[in-house]
Amino acid sequence: MRNPLPTISQFRYWNAPIFTFRPAHSEVHASPSKSGCIDSSDASISPHSQIQVTRGPHVPKVLGLDDIKLDGLKILYRADLNLPVHPSTKEFLDDKRIRSIIPTLQKLESSSVTILAHQSRPGRSDFTNLQRHANRLSQLLGRPVDFVPDICGSSATTAIDSMQPGDVLMLDNVRLHPDENLLKGEIEEQESSDIIQNLESHFDIFVNDAFGAAHRSSPSLTGFTRKLPSVAGGLMKREIDALSIAVENPPRPYVALLGGAKADDSLRVAINLLERNIVDTVAFLGVVGNFMLMADGIDIGKSNADFAKSQVEPFVDETSKMAKNILSNYREKVILPEDLAIELNGSREPLSIQQLPTPHPIYDVGLSTLMGLRPIVMGASCVLWNGPASYFEKQNFAFGTIEVLNMCIETDATTIIGGGHTSALVEARGAANRVTHNSSGGGATLTMLSGGRMPVIEALERSFEASQSILGERGLLV
Repeated sequence: MRNPLPTISQFRYWNAPIFTFRPAHSEVHASPSKSGCIDSSDASISPHSQIQVTRGPHVPKVLGLDDIKLDGLKILYRADLNLPVHPSTKEFLDDKRIRSIIPTLQKLESSSVTILAHQSRPGRSDFTNLQRHANRLSQLLGRPVDFVPDICGSSATTAIDSMQPGDVLMLDNVRLHPDENLLKGEIEEQESSDIIQNLESHFDIFVNDAFGAAHRSSPSLTGFTRKLPSVAGGLMKREIDALSIAVENPPRPYVALLGGAKADDSLRVAINLLERNIVDTVAFLGVVGNFMLMADGIDIGKSNADFAKSQVEPFVDETSKMAKNILSNYREKVILPEDLAIELNGSREPLSIQQLPTPHPIYDVGLSTLMGLRPIVMGASCVLWNGPASYFEKQNFAFGTIEVLNMCIETDATTIIGGGHTSALVEARGAANRVTHNSSGGGATLTMLSGGRMPVIEALERSFEASQSILGERGLLV
């Protein structure tokens, strides 16, 4: 058993953590009402309604860096370096994504590596060139990283051709090129892009480590996989292997802890796991738990209901149907909150479900809910956690989320943290090395967990046999 952070029994001595994240929950301006629930009359609708996901037990088969002899190659390396930046100074607020590619680049140090990456999107204030990214990467890597303000023109290709083994070059923000933003359809269309046409002949292999964008399709993400032998980078391979456990063949019993503010995201994950009968228990927490209480016919108060619905606009009806379908078809596997914590005059106050509705904002799950959940998590063989259990940025309401983190740390189960705010919290608490896998993806992680399409992984899979054959002929397979 891993050593825990402070637990329920130590609550009176618990010191609130310091978080720097933007609050995921705004203040609820409450007014008494009896309308804070969802009509349950339509609970007989098939759980397949409104859900469009790709299902079926399947572990992606892709080449990894351990399969390749890496000495002396010219490598095109696609990374996701999309960082939060200060609106005025453009300085990085968090460089985690740069840090996350360091192990892969260290593994590639006997080859020359040209990096393709993106920062934000055209028209946004944080849409910048990648000069600062190259400088920061150089500091972290401990060796020079050259930058060229070009993507696929003559300046870029000249710099690429002059590289020696051990050199690292960063091309400019690939989304500065119109093809990257416009050609998102068929691979054949992407292959006609100047990005592909001008760069492919300068490299031996394509390494894709951009897991954070793996749910997207564009020339730099998917267009090279029929032109160059294609390999998953270290970060990409770790994400594929860990998340495949969560969605394909987890050790049982398997428990999913689904929270956060956006019920539609969590419910799609739940539907995918429940319909395929690979999960034993699904616990709904946070605003998602409140939404499920509403779907169960419980009036949580108008202001709380309005907030929960606002997080899934304009898909309130579809999300409500998903919630009711889960309760109708899989209730025996579902855990809903049995008590909560509200904010009253600036203080935390406990509230049982029987005391609802409330005009006061619900910011946390209650002690009884957490105590009931603890033995289930402790007895699990696999645990997936995605989404905070509470409004954890508020000192008095971080307890539920921290206690769920404690459970994930203490259990001997395989523990998979599902990206976004949850992964950021795990990092902030210094607990990333105390769980089995802390996903780096946000939307990509949710898409994979919900059974949605992952174009980058699909492209790597399709290239597997051809890439293996070409690399074998060149004597580059291990």
